[in-house]
Amino acid sequence: MSVVSQKAERYYVLPVRDIVIFPGVIVPLYVGRERSLKTVEKAKLEEKPLFIVTQKDLSIEDPDFQDLYASGTICRILQMIRIPDGSVKVLVEGQQRGRLCEYIKGAESAEGEVETILWGKNRTENYEALKRSIYELFERYVSLHTKIPKEIVIAVMNIENPCELADIVASHLRIKTEEKQALLEITEPERYMKQLIKTLMEEIDLLELEQSIQEQVRQKMEQGHREYYLREQLKIIQGELGDEDPFSDSQGYIKKIEETPMPEDVRKKALGEANRLSKMPSISSEASVLVTYLDWILALPWEKNTEENLDLKRAMKFLDEDHYGLSKVKERILEFLAVRLLAGKQAKGQVLCFVGPPGVGKTSLAQSIARALGRRFVNFSLGGVRDEAEIRGHRRTYVGARPGRIIQKIRQAGTKNPVMLMDEIDKIGQDFRGDPAAALLEVLDPSQNQEFTDHYIEAAFDLSDVIFITTANVTHTIPAPLLDRMEVIRLPGYVAEEKIHITKKHLLPQLLIEHGLSTENLQLTPKALEKVITDYTREAGVRNLKRNLATICRKVSRHIVEEGMREKIVEEKVKVGVNDLKNYLGAPHLYDVHLPRTKQTGTVVGLAWTESGGDVLVIEAVSMRGKGDIILTGNLGNIMQESAQTALGYLRAHAEVLGIDHINWKNMDIHLHVPEGAIPKDGPSAGITMAVTMLSALSNRKVLPGVAMTGEITLQGRVLPVGGIREKVLAAKRQKVKKIILPSANKIDVEEMEDWMTQGLEFHFVDTIPDVFKFSMED
Repeated sequence: MSVVSQKAERYYVLPVRDIVIFPGVIVPLYVGRERSLKTVEKAKLEEKPLFIVTQKDLSIEDPDFQDLYASGTICRILQMIRIPDGSVKVLVEGQQRGRLCEYIKGAESAEGEVETILWGKNRTENYEALKRSIYELFERYVSLHTKIPKEIVIAVMNIENPCELADIVASHLRIKTEEKQALLEITEPERYMKQLIKTLMEEIDLLELEQSIQEQVRQKMEQGHREYYLREQLKIIQGELGDEDPFSDSQGYIKKIEETPMPEDVRKKALGEANRLSKMPSISSEASVLVTYLDWILALPWEKNTEENLDLKRAMKFLDEDHYGLSKVKERILEFLAVRLLAGKQAKGQVLCFVGPPGVGKTSLAQSIARALGRRFVNFSLGGVRDEAEIRGHRRTYVGARPGRIIQKIRQAGTKNPVMLMDEIDKIGQDFRGDPAAALLEVLDPSQNQEFTDHYIEAAFDLSDVIFITTANVTHTIPAPLLDRMEVIRLPGYVAEEKIHITKKHLLPQLLIEHGLSTENLQLTPKALEKVITDYTREAGVRNLKRNLATICRKVSRHIVEEGMREKIVEEKVKVGVNDLKNYLGAPHLYDVHLPRTKQTGTVVGLAWTESGGDVLVIEAVSMRGKGDIILTGNLGNIMQESAQTALGYLRAHAEVLGIDHINWKNMDIHLHVPEGAIPKDGPSAGITMAVTMLSALSNRKVLPGVAMTGEITLQGRVLPVGGIREKVLAAKRQKVKKIILPSANKIDVEEMEDWMTQGLEFHFVDTIPDVFKFSMED
């Protein structure tokens, strides 16, 4: 048989991806590209054949001549169906081979000069042998390949022409597009069939190898099942003979469960899970999940308690050793212990919430309570926790499931009545995974937590004997239902006098030990210590103070090591005085606010509360020609801006009484500024301070020096109470302020303060704004 080439003719050209069409084969095509759609439509409309050719690179959207293979197939369009997504399904039948001589891309469609390739009618004696070989190999190939229907073998039996048979067989091979294209491009019939035979033999070898590998894997799996079956039989035989290992697999767990003290309902559930384990293959994933679950059940202290020591004198001794001051807090803790001593098991487990600035000893106070009681202490932080499963645990259906932090800490404590500290409860969050605060409602409710159920354990655990203690910096971010379940104990910040005692009794001895020093090596003078507290730290707690003292200790330690002067230093103490601090800590980087020491106009000292304790604010105001506006600067929050508007409203409404009725408000602007503009400020407690500042600027009346104030203002001129009085008073005392103006409703707060805090201060309690003006301004 020979090859005959005809003269090139013009055809519509359709480039396709990842498919090679052979003559004699009917193939469905999905056409979606704009140019291809137009080409198919024109060929169908003009009833002309399509020349379908394969792209070399699938990623090219609009291929050119060099992007297409030369050989393709001339096809007849049998059917064209439009699909709702805009594409077209075309059913084509391959007719003849062709070679693309020229490719022409029009504005809408693509055409080309195609040279038709026809097989000759002459046959050689090899053709029949090649035909039989192709048929036999293809039959073997179909029997090995699971994705080719067996009916195709019957269809190719009736094809007499060997080249047509080769085309049909080649089109059904599951080989790469490049290999199919290589077969299509062969123009010599005998070489084409030999290459097809070679390809079939290679594919058959690969399929037989795959079947061999699969058979080996199947045999191994069957062997594993057989071994499991034999092992189970062996266990039964050993049980009959009395030779079984009492601690092997499920039998060991059953014996441990029966011996471990636990509630009967929990024991019943655990035994059920152990029986399930005995019926499972040891290699199954479910078995490993059950083993982990049973380990958790056995590790929990269901009935184990630590014996309490409720000696109040001993408890007070430990509290005094660990903390200085905090008398009200210690008194409340001793009351808590006394109730437990008298009521015994009838006492409901109260939840304490220590609220205070950072570094005042909230966490260490919880440790002291555990030490005083002789209980185990465990803690974890709730800051940033957003997943409810962190509290209640994950269900066992999840991969990597585990109990929540409550159960984890109970296991860590090894007893069911530890002191459990939940730190930073005010910084808990929530997202799509649930609300951890809602999960804590059951944990922290004494009337419910005796049957706390973790999602992983799925059995009630009694938390009523646990002493829960939480800590927070503020309470307004704690959800109201959760806050309602806790007794809030506020820990105020320390003043300089308290910090001196804390340093001498606690901080410095501990730091000397940590740095390998002793009182023979380092002596810090009282004046130097006071300067470190006032000029180098500004905080309610003592953390920064501890860091600065640690810096001094490090430098002394380095000096000893470098100079090799240990013996000499022991004899001659390193004395750190006020003038030496610059060498150890550098220049002071905290500066006190410069308060007015003389009578001034438009400048008033206010008292503020921050998370780090109390502070003072100098508020300034000026009046100027303008359009009747009030300008507020200093990074003020919405509430503080509203307080300024309220103060101005009161002044304008009572202008005649205040002696400022001569002011033309439409031509007057007031600019009110709070320094340290980079720091956000908010809250209503600066209301009376702003009123005094603006009245002074508008009336030119001077403000008396040494006066500080705080209080909320109303449009009717009433002064409302505010919070943080203790911290604000201490801040004023630190700045040597002598007179403090407070709302009358806050008088009780001052009366509850220790005498040394109020010593040297003059308090004026006011109910109305005119009283504030009387105590703070010139007549």
